[in-house]
Amino acid sequence: MVSQEQRRRQLAREKFLRQQQRRTDARRKARMRNSVIASVLGVIVIGSVALYTTGVMKDDGDKKVDAAGSSPSAAASPSKAPDPCEKPAEGSVKKQSWKKEPAMSIDTSADYTMKLATTCGDIGVALKASAAPHTVNSFAYLADKGFFDHTKCHRLTTNGIYVLQCGDPTAAGTGGPGYTIPDENLKDKSLKKNTYPAGTVAMANTGQPHTGGSQFFLVYKDSPLPPSYTPFGTIDKAGLKVLDKIAKAGETTGQGDGAPNATVVIDKATVTKS
Repeated sequence: MVSQEQRRRQLAREKFLRQQQRRTDARRKARMRNSVIASVLGVIVIGSVALYTTGVMKDDGDKKVDAAGSSPSAAASPSKAPDPCEKPAEGSVKKQSWKKEPAMSIDTSADYTMKLATTCGDIGVALKASAAPHTVNSFAYLADKGFFDHTKCHRLTTNGIYVLQCGDPTAAGTGGPGYTIPDENLKDKSLKKNTYPAGTVAMANTGQPHTGGSQFFLVYKDSPLPPSYTPFGTIDKAGLKVLDKIAKAGETTGQGDGAPNATVVIDKATVTKS
């Protein structure tokens, strides 16, 4: 007999995976459209194609959607909580893309930490360089390039699973660095009984193997998920307090999965070797 709690968790997992699959489909359609346009117009209209691509990456299907899969008009909440965070620092997101994963440059035997200086407070992360070298190397590279600076954390889940998702320069749930990295560390000892424990930082993906890019999620409460998302870091105590503040402010749909009510912007991301 399946208990109500088990069924609720199962539904939450299925919803999470469906949303990841929708993003996969959106990316596939975008690539197909761009390929057709490029073959017809050729190099003469490369600038126009680039502009079109930018529009496609912000469009998940027939209309623009937020991370929870709802239209902007459905994102308003009648009981929106006060914003507990500060205004973002001056600056704008850099439009950067690369064709392939950066060459390995980190020392996998060394300790690395990532600091996310956000509008809601600093979040420190101890990175697992030896267990997830491709992931940590990619984050070190992207942080050094300023890829994460001024980006919004676009998704907050407060029901079933408990995560804040960040790392998308478009803030629409479909953006990335232009390349993908392999899944790693899926047998991490912390992942017990299909649960990502509070304090975990893991890669988001499209629902298919080896499709991680730049999007990641921070777990602020134990969350039932299959071991399909590379765990590559552990949040410090101060960071967990920041996440708790963000979570208490709620999300825009009122259904437990949407954009955070708090203005969560990564002013600056840095990865340092210690």
